[in-house]
Amino acid sequence: MKAEDLVRLFLLSALWGGSFLFMRIAAPVLGPIVVAESRVLIAGIALLLYACAAKSPMELRSRWLQYLIIGATNSAIPFALIAAAQLRLPASLAAILNATSPLFGAVIARIWIKDPLTLRKIGGLILGIAGVILLVGWSPMDLSIELALSIGASLMAAGFYGVASVYTRAKVAGAPSLGMAVGSQLGASLLLLPLVPIVPPFRPPSAGVLFCLLLLALGSTGLAYLLYFRLIVDVGPAKALTVTFLVPIFGVTWGALILGEQIAFSGLIGCAIILMGTSFVLGVHPRFTGILSACNREENFGRKKRIASSKAISYDI
Repeated sequence: MKAEDLVRLFLLSALWGGSFLFMRIAAPVLGPIVVAESRVLIAGIALLLYACAAKSPMELRSRWLQYLIIGATNSAIPFALIAAAQLRLPASLAAILNATSPLFGAVIARIWIKDPLTLRKIGGLILGIAGVILLVGWSPMDLSIELALSIGASLMAAGFYGVASVYTRAKVAGAPSLGMAVGSQLGASLLLLPLVPIVPPFRPPSAGVLFCLLLLALGSTGLAYLLYFRLIVDVGPAKALTVTFLVPIFGVTWGALILGEQIAFSGLIGCAIILMGTSFVLGVHPRFTGILSACNREENFGRKKRIASSKAISYDI
């Protein structure tokens, strides 16, 4: 990567990692629905103004249903679930659990578009599950029904991110990236709006909470989308996905520096195992051992055989 691409990558990671901090501050005051609705509405309007100024094609009329589905699965539902989970979870733990998204994506891709679960991916899934079990089971936090529901909500949000990634790959080929960002955010705001009166703010927000909400919407959502799509164009989707490994690091760092959260040793080990499993699923890991190399050789042989026999196309998440 060039120096400017690395700067964009780390800035994107810092912004996405900061989103858990901002939600942790805003959700206990404004409630999860208002936080999620404000996030997508402000980001959608900002991105729309940018797209209009740049005269970028968006295809809102022809792809409105696709954008609405992406908005539901990639923004409205997961944003609300994460904000609800962070009424109880520390920002650092929520950021680590969010790193399981590619693991869910691999399973969903296997079911939906018949993407093969190779030995590498299966190994990654096993590591990811083990990491979550270690992270939760060895946590110093007192286990309770509320904590279990919050962890479940975070993992469910990661699952919806997996659904969105597979749907986008299978059904939204060729859509302009900026149009997808604008349409999905505005679509998500329409879906969340009817829920605002049902789950209103818990109490009036302070200036600091409103500032965090603006940073969440304009920085961690609007600007982050622009950086991410720019990285995809400049360095390709595979390298852009390395942001997955940096977001939990920034999430833990912001939680410790600003909120004074402490991450236990078990949390660090669980995070490392989850990220290792994610790297296997994404296929960006180094070959640490001979066993892993053998698995890769067997996987590549099987893939070549499938392509030669059926001309099938293999997709990697």
